[in-house]
Amino acid sequence: MAAVGRVAWSFSTPSCLLRTRHGISGTLSAVCKAQVIQPGYRSWNPVLRLSSFSGLSLSRRSKRVLKPSSTGDWLRRYISAVITDRSQKSTEEAIRENIPKRVVGNVYHSFQLVQEEYIPDIDSVIRKYVHTNTGAQLMSILNNEENKTFGVVFRTPPSNSRGTPHILEHSVLCGSRKYPVKEPFVELMKSSLNTFLNAFTFPDKTCYPVASCNLKDFYNLVDVYLDAVFYPNLTPDVLKQEGHHFELFEQDAPITIQGVVYNEMKGVFSNPDSVIGSWSQRCLFPENTYGVESGGDPQEIPDLSWREFQDFYRQLYHPSNTRFWFYGDDPEDMRLQKLEEYLKDFKKLSVDSKVKLQSRWKQPKYFTFGYDAGNDNLEKKHMATVNWMLADVTDDPTKILALSVLDHLLTGTSASPLRKTLTDSGLGEEVIGSGIETDLRQITYSIGLKGMAKEGCESLEKLVVDTLNKLSKDGFSQGEIESSLNTIEFMLKEQNTGSFPKGLALMLRSLTTWLHDSDPLIPLKFEIPLQQLKEILQKDRTYLNRLIEEHFILNTHRAYVSLVPDPEFATKQAEKEMKRIEDFRQTLDKDGIQQLIEETKRLKEKQIRPDDPAQLAKIPALKKSDIDQKAPVIPRQVTSLEETTVLLTPLFTNGIVYFDMAMNIRQLPAHLLSYVPLFGECLLELGTRKEDFVSLQQRIGRETGGIRHSIYCSQMDVPNHVGGYGPAVAEFIIRGKVMSNKTPLLFDILRDVLFDIDFSNKERFRQILIEEKSGVESSIGPSGHRVAASRLNAQYTSSGWADEQMGGISYLKFLSDLVHRLDSEWDSIHSDLETLRSYLVSRSHMTVQVTTDERTFESSVRPSLSHLLQQIPKDVQAQPATSWEQTHQLDQHKRNEGIIVPSTVNYVGKGANLFQLGYQPDGTSLLAMKYLGISYLWERIRVQGGAYGAFGKVDLRTGQLVFLSYRDPHVKKTLDTYDQAAVFLSQAQLSSDEIERCIIGVIGDMDSYQLPDAKGFTNLIRYLSGVTQERLQERRDQVLSCTHHDLVQFGSVLQNVASSGSIVAVGSEQALQQANSQGLDLKLFRATEQ
Repeated sequence: MAAVGRVAWSFSTPSCLLRTRHGISGTLSAVCKAQVIQPGYRSWNPVLRLSSFSGLSLSRRSKRVLKPSSTGDWLRRYISAVITDRSQKSTEEAIRENIPKRVVGNVYHSFQLVQEEYIPDIDSVIRKYVHTNTGAQLMSILNNEENKTFGVVFRTPPSNSRGTPHILEHSVLCGSRKYPVKEPFVELMKSSLNTFLNAFTFPDKTCYPVASCNLKDFYNLVDVYLDAVFYPNLTPDVLKQEGHHFELFEQDAPITIQGVVYNEMKGVFSNPDSVIGSWSQRCLFPENTYGVESGGDPQEIPDLSWREFQDFYRQLYHPSNTRFWFYGDDPEDMRLQKLEEYLKDFKKLSVDSKVKLQSRWKQPKYFTFGYDAGNDNLEKKHMATVNWMLADVTDDPTKILALSVLDHLLTGTSASPLRKTLTDSGLGEEVIGSGIETDLRQITYSIGLKGMAKEGCESLEKLVVDTLNKLSKDGFSQGEIESSLNTIEFMLKEQNTGSFPKGLALMLRSLTTWLHDSDPLIPLKFEIPLQQLKEILQKDRTYLNRLIEEHFILNTHRAYVSLVPDPEFATKQAEKEMKRIEDFRQTLDKDGIQQLIEETKRLKEKQIRPDDPAQLAKIPALKKSDIDQKAPVIPRQVTSLEETTVLLTPLFTNGIVYFDMAMNIRQLPAHLLSYVPLFGECLLELGTRKEDFVSLQQRIGRETGGIRHSIYCSQMDVPNHVGGYGPAVAEFIIRGKVMSNKTPLLFDILRDVLFDIDFSNKERFRQILIEEKSGVESSIGPSGHRVAASRLNAQYTSSGWADEQMGGISYLKFLSDLVHRLDSEWDSIHSDLETLRSYLVSRSHMTVQVTTDERTFESSVRPSLSHLLQQIPKDVQAQPATSWEQTHQLDQHKRNEGIIVPSTVNYVGKGANLFQLGYQPDGTSLLAMKYLGISYLWERIRVQGGAYGAFGKVDLRTGQLVFLSYRDPHVKKTLDTYDQAAVFLSQAQLSSDEIERCIIGVIGDMDSYQLPDAKGFTNLIRYLSGVTQERLQERRDQVLSCTHHDLVQFGSVLQNVASSGSIVAVGSEQALQQANSQGLDLKLFRATEQ
């Protein structure tokens, strides 16, 4: 569950083991099936950010890169390359054949149809209904999409920063009238095939979305969520658990403040990026709801009373304040009947929840706040943003789209003029800010820098305004405009939301206007405003110039927000918390102290008390008979082209070619390994000998849908291999996508960046290096769980070690050293980069994967791919050397580490390798860890311990098992809980029904919903790792046949993990020292001083 917006987007059950370059400060739920969307406590523009490739968001550095056209009338040539094959796609007629006919104005199941329209942009029939008794609104989206989505949305503008909407979002999922158990949400996690199951809180709304491809499962989820939001079992105990409460176990023990959201938001506000994001928004809106923190400020959360909490629910969680969303191929009558089942007992209520407009300022305003940046090297840890309030989000859609295009032109890539100016200035290390934010009632824009000296803060605003002023006069080149337009058009038409359900992305997009009582269909139509914008730009070359002048230069509603590193900040915050606790303690006499102790124990006992089996049985669940016993098959054709292995994933892709080129990095010498991520950055960011990086990026943006790189590390899957896992798998992968008729242009670009990249450009390399270092360093605190997992894995497998060298604390040390060596050892560094290229660019170490239909592959891909491969040397050009895999020796003496970061919460990990413990992990291991995560760990560490999340994961290929906690107030207590998991599992009395529920959940994880590009990439990874269809079926059979005895037996395995596993904890120095004083033996070091 989440607080979402520029400041907060967190999720209920973090599954934080996903491998991403520079981790994210929020996390995705374990039940989100590895979403690619980045919830990093910053704003998200659902209108545009629909691609799994880093796109229009101002994240640290866009991997999507773009170049200007040289001659000719560019708009005449600028015709969308998106090919719509109507023989394979759903047409309006095909959709209408499968849906009931409706007449606007008529009433169906108590819902009056008020609007109907077919929108070809999303290939759907849209029907808007209003419930006759309550006024509840429904958007019914009808199409042939199997991944069905439902959402119930309340407009919930808070008036203070006590976190009421956020805590309520957690609380309504803690039992309801129909399902009176402690955590129906968790029970659904156990036994559902959902493709999305979560909830999140925005600055002005709260959303409860679910998605599933299984019709029965889908309506099970819908029913539980409807009962939760309209009939929750809200009690003071729920508020204590999810929000805040004072806790005391013994007379002489210290009183503490605990609560899931309280600790979650302490974690959020330990992240400087979240802090400046929060203030950037709040300072712009002192008069309305956006001026407070909807997720909750930890300093204010304890002020939330039960009465205020209860009143907020009663006033806003009513059907008259509700917007429902259905999307997909489920029968429309089922939708209406299910909603009427819940709405029939309500009457219309007048609800005042509209977001009031912020009045405009007559002059800019300036704000300065302190923050915790640790105690070392504070001189260059200032950060600041320049922020504007722009137009009304319900304004002309063409204008809104134009502002989004302008946003991309200004900062969408590292070559964009505003972003490049900030980078070139040397004032700071990394560009920050959310860019354009269209999810608020009034659109905002934010841009800034981090890693600045005090003097940089004083110069930033003038630099930004002067740059915009110059652009308002000089404008953009035709190539720049063409490149940005193509990028946005490709993204909008592809609608690639990764594993994030498309229906949910469209719901969030529709809500940008719908929430504010404007037409919800407008944001779903992009073809008309896109064409109108093209026509405007063709006739008026100064249109964008005037947008800059109107919305930036002449716009005096501007807030300059700076964060100043304060070495005493953490101490001051801790003192405030202690004062609150002491003031409370002063109100207690001896009897009051005893009553608090008893109340604490009562709450803990209630939290661990098992639910009534009869009530648990009411939670709707699938049976094994409802799921396919066979593992899904992704089609794959393996061929050879120019002596290179080529995989084809033959799927319909609507005219898009998805391309992956994997280069084996196992053969690299150890001293080159940490260069690999930087090498990937340089390929797309450095420029070639023929064109600078600005031209290169614009060229990529004009001709393709994006290019990026990734790194994959694991072990080969070798069944019954002596000693456990097989050899390491380590691959550097270049990924691109392009319209089929432009495939040769993609391959031309790849040839240029592979052979002609200009590694001699020292100053540009310096910029890339400093930004990379800043990105890695800033990710460590908010992604401490990833850091812990990475450090643990590095101790046990060669692939884990390599992965940490390319993305963990060791990588940060490498980057820091490289910064210091850059000037004195440039020739050596330059030589290393050239040597690395000569190792990588070889057909002998290359595997290619293409996802498209067979006809497109033969006609558009094969010829140009063959031409590209012919130009790549067959053998490695570099001199043979001993590889890192041959030279690296795993340390036989495992380490316990405590990594110090500026944070008020901790991230605690413990792990071991099951192969090295003599155990062969299989499907039973998956089931056992799933059960532990959604029962024992959830209850002990989250519900009782107050952490935001805890989970366990086992990798069947590497044998690595890890326990991790997230935003955790404890260290030693959490480790004790991990160690006691063995006893819990050995003594667990699970019924056959409960085991079956867990089986369904694991199968749901295995069968994650994937779009064609993801299926192609999965094909590649399976091929490189030696995972066969037979192996997948074997794992599935193991899960399906798992018994209670199997789970109990796994408890003995966990006992070995408890006794011999390694520990890595990430947290404050005080928390880690306290853990050592309690008997741990953690080697303490600062993340930046390994």
